[in-house]
Amino acid sequence: MSTQQVIHWTEDGRAHTAHWRSESGAPPPRRVEVADDRMAADLAYRLSCEGTALLWRGDFQGARQLLSALARRVDRGPHRARGRRTPAESPAEAFHQHRRTQSRRARVLGMLLVPLDGDFGVPLRRAPDVREACREAYGPASRPSVTSLRELLGLIGAYEWRRKGVEVPALGGDRVHPHYGVFSPVRGEYVDLVAEAPLPSRELAFDIGTGTGVLAAVLARRGIARVVATDQDARALACARENVARLGLSGQVEVVEADLFPPGRAPLVVCNPPWVPARPSSPAEYAVYDPGSRMLHGFLDGLAGHLAPGGEGWLILSDLAEHLGLRPRAELLAAFDAAGLRVVGRLDTRPVHPRALDPADPLHTARAAEVTSLWRLTAA
Repeated sequence: MSTQQVIHWTEDGRAHTAHWRSESGAPPPRRVEVADDRMAADLAYRLSCEGTALLWRGDFQGARQLLSALARRVDRGPHRARGRRTPAESPAEAFHQHRRTQSRRARVLGMLLVPLDGDFGVPLRRAPDVREACREAYGPASRPSVTSLRELLGLIGAYEWRRKGVEVPALGGDRVHPHYGVFSPVRGEYVDLVAEAPLPSRELAFDIGTGTGVLAAVLARRGIARVVATDQDARALACARENVARLGLSGQVEVVEADLFPPGRAPLVVCNPPWVPARPSSPAEYAVYDPGSRMLHGFLDGLAGHLAPGGEGWLILSDLAEHLGLRPRAELLAAFDAAGLRVVGRLDTRPVHPRALDPADPLHTARAAEVTSLWRLTAA
């Protein structure tokens, strides 16, 4: 184990080490104290804010209660307690403030740690059996490790999503089962756009950055004889293959590893890239945040070279970044021109997720104005 993968602490007068697990890539904390049910929430909050991690040895349900107490203190915060929150000067500043708040919240709550033994059991009183959930997320167990309770609870929730699946109306109510770290198609409006847009051909389609494989499945259900779905993330590839098999579409959909495009040309090339040009802080956020709009520009710049004559590229993109002041519409249209592409049509839809209707959301103004579009593009 490298230094960056090991957490060190002292317990009962002896030095200990264990494998450190962090899906967000956070380094192991340098200061670790052993804690149990006797620790007061105020003390735990102060230590966490100072950067001291708490390795829990008490009751598992007590740890969950302490995490909730820490979350209340983080969300209350000194600025809110005094009622003097400084309003943002622009939508972009509101977005960056929101991201900083999220980052601080994750950092503080990530300081409450739990141990995992060699087969992913949690050696704490009243701990649930998380072994199968951990194996699905982390792979085969090998050695004792430590992770944050917050990450472990997220992993448990993801396991339930994967087990139960997410109903997709565009698939006739069939379910897609997202794997841990793969973005779930909970925002069905973009899926509905792909289900409704007029098909230029039923021969072949490419689905770029397939994720769960939901769009590839929708295209296959619409009668496209062959769909090639690409991704470069190992979890996404496994997830898409499993969903394609569950839906009985293995004969139509091929899932391949590729950075954007597979070889060749197709009459239809579909891509739903991350919508916001910002840096992700965890693997799942790569489906939402696209640093420097890398995937967006990569798709546009390569699209003309992968379209069959008369073919269409479908770009599914929210304009949330425009309302946040992060990417103006003129920049997107200029990217079309620079890539040698012409717009032949566009389908729009409004979001229906709860945050778009929540005035208390820090980004409510931008979310309420958001429109998701399917841009139909051809080679100019």
